Amino acid sequence: MKDITRLTSATFGRKHSRRAVNVAVERGSTVLMESAEVLYDEDIRPTYGTDGLSTQTELCRLIADLEGATDSFILPTGLAALTLPMFAFLSAGDEILVVNSCYAPVRRFVETQLKRYGVTARYYDPRLTPEEVVALATPQTRLIYVESPGSLTFDIQDIPGIARAARARGILTLCDNTYGAGVLFKPLEHGVDMSMQALTKYVGGHSDILIGSVSVRDDGLAKKLYAAIKAWGFFTSADESYLAIRGLRSLHLRLKQSGQSALKIARWLEGRPEVAHVVHPGLESHRGHDIFARDFTAANGLFMVIFKGGDEARSQEFLNRLTLFGLGFSWGGFESLAVYCEPQIQRRTKLSGDDDWLLSGSAIRFYIGLEDPDDLIADIENAIKVFG
Repeated sequence: MKDITRLTSATFGRKHSRRAVNVAVERGSTVLMESAEVLYDEDIRPTYGTDGLSTQTELCRLIADLEGATDSFILPTGLAALTLPMFAFLSAGDEILVVNSCYAPVRRFVETQLKRYGVTARYYDPRLTPEEVVALATPQTRLIYVESPGSLTFDIQDIPGIARAARARGILTLCDNTYGAGVLFKPLEHGVDMSMQALTKYVGGHSDILIGSVSVRDDGLAKKLYAAIKAWGFFTSADESYLAIRGLRSLHLRLKQSGQSALKIARWLEGRPEVAHVVHPGLESHRGHDIFARDFTAANGLFMVIFKGGDEARSQEFLNRLTLFGLGFSWGGFESLAVYCEPQIQRRTKLSGDDDWLLSGSAIRFYIGLEDPDDLIADIENAIKVFG
């Protein structure tokens, strides 16, 4: 049975003749036990609201199904889903290898928090081969963080190769799968140890929740993650969980529409004289497209454009001329968004002079939502005149 059918069918769990189509929102802190003898039985869950009640349990079940996991855990934000595994598996004296094209808050966490706990972090070029990445590891390396496509630059990594090489060395891998959303790419099926998502984005789908997930197939990893979640008190509300479940029902359809529209707009932009580069992994011109096409079933609605001769001021002018794009961070909702990226790109740790083209003009990141792509093209065409 296909993912989309399992996520949307109303027949699953129909042991009651009368019930609502959707799962109930079960709120609570105190959980009452049936007898005094089981009050301290650690094999019984939930014992308190922080374990999650039926709404959270149902979301975890659905995410595990989507990711092909044995266990999935939910956390208050996508960033929490990234940082919690690092806390769970890294100790003072350990080292983590982080892809240089990582999500900016990951870099912030590594630089400001992990270092305080005595963990060393080193960044590696996303264009390295799996063998070259793992060759950087030392006896202290415990974890490799991968993200493909990379944040902003959309660098493509050979994640199956890195996972395979890391496992041979006894090193864990953590993959940010927010781009793939559990639909376009399934890291656990490619040998990755932990797959996380910012469910805030495509799974939520309506820009009204903050929530994340981390999924595994190994029971030992699951136990350590759960212990860390309990220790840190990372509780996710029933209301946020309910909205994420609602978003899952239409995830495949929204993701398909968003991705197809974005590819149409990206191909149109490739032919514009004002454009220097269209940075979209679904385009044949994209560096690493062959690996992307091998591992991903399709592209999502996110990409970046470098407009010729622009600067930060002209980027701002371009954005202010747009009428159908919201100017805001994040992505994955029903609405199209745009931001300029020069400040973020400049903060990126440089490893190669090959990245100079990123600052050769105005860098605009587009997220394409569910509007008609022809209307969005017309909106961009009107604003693009600032680069003429």
